[in-house]
Amino acid sequence: MSMKLTFEGRTALVTGASQGIGRAIALALSLAGVRVIGAARRSALIDALSEQAQSAGGRPIDSLGFDMAEPGASRSLAAAAVDLAGGAIDILVNAGGASRPIALQSPDAEWNEAMQIGFFSPRELTHALLPGMCARNWGRVVSITGTSEPQFLSASTPAKAALHAWSKGVSLEVARNGVTLNCIQPGRIRSEQLMRRLPTPDDERRYAEQLPMGRLGEAEELAAAALFLVSSEAAYVSGVVLPVDGSFRRFAF
Repeated sequence: MSMKLTFEGRTALVTGASQGIGRAIALALSLAGVRVIGAARRSALIDALSEQAQSAGGRPIDSLGFDMAEPGASRSLAAAAVDLAGGAIDILVNAGGASRPIALQSPDAEWNEAMQIGFFSPRELTHALLPGMCARNWGRVVSITGTSEPQFLSASTPAKAALHAWSKGVSLEVARNGVTLNCIQPGRIRSEQLMRRLPTPDDERRYAEQLPMGRLGEAEELAAAALFLVSSEAAYVSGVVLPVDGSFRRFAF
């Protein structure tokens, strides 16, 4: 039996849509027929992505400027997205942010900024859009998080852990309204940030040899998982933290 994912009439808001995983998810949604609004600081990159999507047969992607580090920006983004969409955001993908290595002696301001970007902003954005989803008895929220097994001290790790616990808790509250919340933990996915650490093909080859599959993951592979989670067919999948890491995670539970 073949399965076709259903997105008819849906509108999505994707943060971090200018690059990497967010960009790949926005493109995948556009090609699936979803109306996509992309948000990022570098909104011009989303305009370029829109041209790419249309050339490949997808729908145009609208762009909104958004800086996750600014307190209160999430609520403004939610209002702007709802206005642009004509009243309905059905799908929210929180894909903004990145790993933020930090020193033990770093000032509170750096920790606070990491929590703002990694937890407060996506939480505020989600809470601003949830009432509309609940009123329509349909909604999907996917947050791109990070590993629960830190290899080094990173200010983003506690923020992402907070997203895991918060998503599970909220999923219990909105389950009867047809709204699901899930998280995806990326493994070693090819991105601007990772490739800065691997500037040459030899660097990438040596790094990839340490991975179970012997290669980096591609953003499009993670986008495929996100596409399923935001589809109508994933209605009974909620409160999940899904690793997409090529078996890199070393623990069974």
